[in-house]
Amino acid sequence: MSKADALPGFYLLAKPTGAACNLGCKYCFFLSKKNLYPKSSFRMPDELLETYIRQYLEAQKIPHATIAWQGGEPTLMGLEFFKRSIQYQRKYKRPKMTIQNSMQTNGTLLDDEWCEFFRQNNFLIGLSLDGPRELHDAYRVDKAGNPTFDRVMRAARLLRKHKVDYNILTTVHAANADHPLDVYRFLRDEVKANFIQFIPIVERDNDTGFQEGETVTDRSVKADQYGRFLIAIFNDWVRRDVGRVFVQIFDVALAAWAGAPSGICAFSPTCGTAMAMEHNGDMYSCDHFVEPKYFLGNIKAKHMAQIAVSKKQQKFGRDKLDALPEYCRQCNVKFVCNGECPKNRFIKTPDGEPGLNYLCAGYKEFFRHIDGPMRFMAHQLRVGRAPADIMNYTKNGRISQVIFKPGRNDPCPCGSGLKFKKCHGKAG
Repeated sequence: MSKADALPGFYLLAKPTGAACNLGCKYCFFLSKKNLYPKSSFRMPDELLETYIRQYLEAQKIPHATIAWQGGEPTLMGLEFFKRSIQYQRKYKRPKMTIQNSMQTNGTLLDDEWCEFFRQNNFLIGLSLDGPRELHDAYRVDKAGNPTFDRVMRAARLLRKHKVDYNILTTVHAANADHPLDVYRFLRDEVKANFIQFIPIVERDNDTGFQEGETVTDRSVKADQYGRFLIAIFNDWVRRDVGRVFVQIFDVALAAWAGAPSGICAFSPTCGTAMAMEHNGDMYSCDHFVEPKYFLGNIKAKHMAQIAVSKKQQKFGRDKLDALPEYCRQCNVKFVCNGECPKNRFIKTPDGEPGLNYLCAGYKEFFRHIDGPMRFMAHQLRVGRAPADIMNYTKNGRISQVIFKPGRNDPCPCGSGLKFKKCHGKAG
């Protein structure tokens, strides 16, 4: 266990039902993972649940642990499974240790009993919803191909009724990417969402379901399309919703401009501290790389703390930085993007170097667009004022005028440590 001391804490996404799900979302990258376990019942047994909770809490050398549930659809395990999980957490947690449970769900199986349990045990729920009815139902259907919008909206109402903390996870794809304001305003005004994640669908077109190949399906969002989607929502958000609605990628950007860590692995310089565990105890390098090539071991054979610091996993984490193309290293928005997720790095740079992110053009357009407002808000944070003050300048649509420009010899607001004239000031 001595090697585990080198990793104070790590994140593990547990999949108690594996890839089993009651829906058949057309873009879901995880449904095909059932092929990895052809004879499985896709249900985590109780003895493995206890082993998982015990090992995970033992492995965290910090006083806080996040236990994250996903699938497939985790609610297929039934409520009693999660009640037992809470019992094991109370049994194995250290004195003064705090535990946060989170769950990503399609919401279609939720009822009052589920929501009351979430509320009593302080679960944070991620609810998948892709926008208004016609945009959501384009791809998010059940096994029979029937729409799911009404069932998900019912779940949102139940979560609000029981005062459960929840956020909305919205995937951005070919069906909704050209309707950014329809999506955002629906989530804000009708769903009453205060926390929103936008996840781009980049679906490789192959027969394996693995991260292979250089082409994407027609369902995937295009790079420039994704950039325009984010820009349109940002322009609306920065006029009226700063400090009221929290959009994950905007928070990530503000952290970068303020010189703080991003908080999510996709935009961090390296990765490797967020792994996935299948229903049978198999651990993989990442939720997006549940493939034989990235198999790390099983917690029934080796403690997960040792698996987490294995040489194979350490290399996986370092590869994100080591494989970054020179084109990215010279980019003036690298400080916020860091090449994004390795799963999307499968196209070539203009000079032919492999490893460029498929979404690069969109991210560049977006991050350059928000540079001025982000500098302003980062400055507000540094001087102890609210970033929401920016709305005093943007409410009349004057976004282009919101540019806090430091002196040439002042530190650059992006947090690089360089003088402004040597960093973002170079571009004027």
